[in-house]
Amino acid sequence: MTSQPRRTSLFDQQKAAGARCINFGGWEMPVQFTSIIEEHQAVRTTCGVFDISHMGEVFVSGPRAFDWLQRMMANDLAKCPADGAQYTFLLNERGGVIDDLIVYRLAEDNFLLLVNAAKIEEDVAWLEQHVTDGVTIDNRSDTMSALAVQGPQAPRVFREVFQCEMPARNSFVALEKCRGAVIAAGTGYTGETGFELFFANSLSGDLWAAILKAGAKPCGLGARDTLRLEMCYPLNGSDLSPDRTPLEAGLGMFVALHKTDFIGRDALAAQKAAGLTFKLVALRMTEKAPPPRAHYPVLVEGRVVGETTSGALSPTLGEGIAMAYLPPDLAQHGQTVQIEIRGRYFAAVVEKKPFYHPSSARPA
Repeated sequence: MTSQPRRTSLFDQQKAAGARCINFGGWEMPVQFTSIIEEHQAVRTTCGVFDISHMGEVFVSGPRAFDWLQRMMANDLAKCPADGAQYTFLLNERGGVIDDLIVYRLAEDNFLLLVNAAKIEEDVAWLEQHVTDGVTIDNRSDTMSALAVQGPQAPRVFREVFQCEMPARNSFVALEKCRGAVIAAGTGYTGETGFELFFANSLSGDLWAAILKAGAKPCGLGARDTLRLEMCYPLNGSDLSPDRTPLEAGLGMFVALHKTDFIGRDALAAQKAAGLTFKLVALRMTEKAPPPRAHYPVLVEGRVVGETTSGALSPTLGEGIAMAYLPPDLAQHGQTVQIEIRGRYFAAVVEKKPFYHPSSARPA
């Protein structure tokens, strides 16, 4: 028997607002409210709000929490101060990506892990498999909700809703709103300035209404995907997988090989020493073509050399864009390729990442 998809605490409000929903990783989520292009442009020019309550909130605490997370995660948590946030990876022994996530350091030995929706159970099981004394894992994903507000006007929306300044990039503040506790973080997945909120399910309706009243446009997963793809931000399960490493994905800056001991380190060190056999590249269509999607063959001189991992029509560029793993000798900027789409072959070129440079974006 097929299980019914789960719904966030905002499902009824979103349907009333005209949301068209799809099954996404076992969740019935809005793919769009008006149109993907309109919502995409709202985030690029004004402000949009996304329901990201399907993502998981896992709290890790205890006197040995820091040391343990240093071994479990690829990035160097010592560089993340209290009230800071850090992008990192949960890796297997081969250096492959189980999940990419953000760690929020709530206190010296108290952390919030924001994990991908489809990976909550797997991540928690992996963490519990390796847990040691002095570490407590508390999965609160079922009782918490989250919203992402992104776009140039996000700071104004934050001030209107919370009567204070938006937290800086990769930092967070704890606030009281709607008679409840809210973690407000200067993080996001679009490249634009913005913030994310984490809170109890009971606060969802009031916070959603307050953000809409402040002028944010409701946005769905369709715009979220085109926005992140223009920035070449990877999607776990598509651009990242247990069979690909962060080094192959071009994300070595988030891997602290100087740490002497974390799961997957030896495999990554060996891969770096031997040289990469594949690199994740950005591809731009150079002729009129249907939008590229995932798993389309990529060819050079008639030979299949890889396949796309993500693809879409870029609303900003008006051209098809994609990402794919290619051999290093074919991963150079300006390399011409073909992408097979429905039995036809269309020209594309390897581009520098990202496709789009928002003026308000700051490096993570």
